[in-house]
Amino acid sequence: MQTNVSDRIVLERSDVLAAADDGVITQAQAQSLWQRWSSAPAMAPGVPAGRPGGPTFGFVNVLYYFGGLLAIGALTLFMTRGWERFGAAGLLVISVVYALGCLMVADHFRARSLPVPAGILAALAVCLVPLAVWCVQRLLGLWPPGDGFFYRDYHTVISWRWMTLELATLAMGVVMLWRYRLPFMVMPIAITIWYMSMDMANGLMQREGFDWELSRDVSLLFGIATCCVAIWVDMRCRRATQARERQDFAFWLYLVGAIMFWGGLSLRDSARELDKFIYALINVALVLFGAAIGRRVFTILGGLGVAYYLGHLSYRVFKDSLLFPFVLTLLGLGVVCLGVWWQRHEGAINARLSRFVPQGLRR
Repeated sequence: MQTNVSDRIVLERSDVLAAADDGVITQAQAQSLWQRWSSAPAMAPGVPAGRPGGPTFGFVNVLYYFGGLLAIGALTLFMTRGWERFGAAGLLVISVVYALGCLMVADHFRARSLPVPAGILAALAVCLVPLAVWCVQRLLGLWPPGDGFFYRDYHTVISWRWMTLELATLAMGVVMLWRYRLPFMVMPIAITIWYMSMDMANGLMQREGFDWELSRDVSLLFGIATCCVAIWVDMRCRRATQARERQDFAFWLYLVGAIMFWGGLSLRDSARELDKFIYALINVALVLFGAAIGRRVFTILGGLGVAYYLGHLSYRVFKDSLLFPFVLTLLGLGVVCLGVWWQRHEGAINARLSRFVPQGLRR
C-alpha cells in the first residue's frame, strides 16, 4: 500500500540532531546538512519553487511596522491643515528634506542587514512624492482650476486632479523598488493604484460629483488587473534562484487587488436570487483559490462573501423556515467531514489538483 507523503516539510536544527541520535544519519552528516541548508545564499537550480518568505510576526517587527506606519500616517492621512501655513515652497522643502533623510537612513539600515526598517524608511520617502509634486504644481501654476483642495484632501477626496500626483508616485515607487528590492516598497505602489482607480473613474464621468456605480465597476476592473500583476510577480519570485529576488513582493498587490475586486463585486447588488447565488459561488471559488496558492486574503474575503449570502438566505429568503438552521448545520458538519477526509488523502489530492494550478504558484 502506497503511503502519501508531503513534498515539503519544515525542519528545525533539533529535528536533524534527533535523526542523528536515532541512528538515521551520523552526527557528522547532521552537522554538514544543517550547515549546507542554513548557509546556502540561494536555491539550487531545479529545486521546486515554493512561496517566498517574509518577515516573521515577532515583537521587533511589530515595533518596526507600527512605528513606520505611524510616521507614514503622520505625513499622509493625519497631516493637519496647520501645515498649509508653510505654503507650497515651505512644504516642498520639508518634503524633499524628509525624503532625502529617509533614504539616507534606509541606506544605513540596509548596509547593516536590517531590511525591514530599511524598507519602511524607503517607503516613507515614496509616500512624500505626492506632496512634493503638489507643491511644484502649485508653485508653477499648473494645478487644474476648479477646486480649493488642500493637500490633505488627497487622501479623502476623489478627484481626477490627483492623477498627476499618482503617476509620479508610481514612477518613483518603481524606481525605488528597483533600487532597494525590499517587499514593503510595494505598499505605496499598491495603495496608489487603489487611489488611481477611484480618481480615474471620477475623470471618466466628465462631471463633478461621485458616481458610485462607475467607481464600483472601475474598482472591480482595477482589482482584476492588480491581481493578475500580483500573480505574475508571485510566479517570478517563486521561480527566482537568488535570495534577494525570492521575497514576497506580491503580498501588497494581492491584498489591495483582492479588496478592490471583492469590494466592487460585493457592491453589485441585484434583486435576482440567481445573481446572488452566482456571487456566492464566486466567493467559494475565492476561498479555494486562496487555499490553493497560499494567500489568506482571498480565503478571508471569500468567507465573508459566503457569510453575507447565508445571512441573506436566513433573513430574507428563509426567514420563516424551521428547517433552514438544521440544513445549514448539516452542511457545516459535512464541510468538517470533508476536511477530515481531505487531510487523510491530502498528498494524493494535492498532486491531482496541482495540475490545474500554474507551476509557479504551486504550494
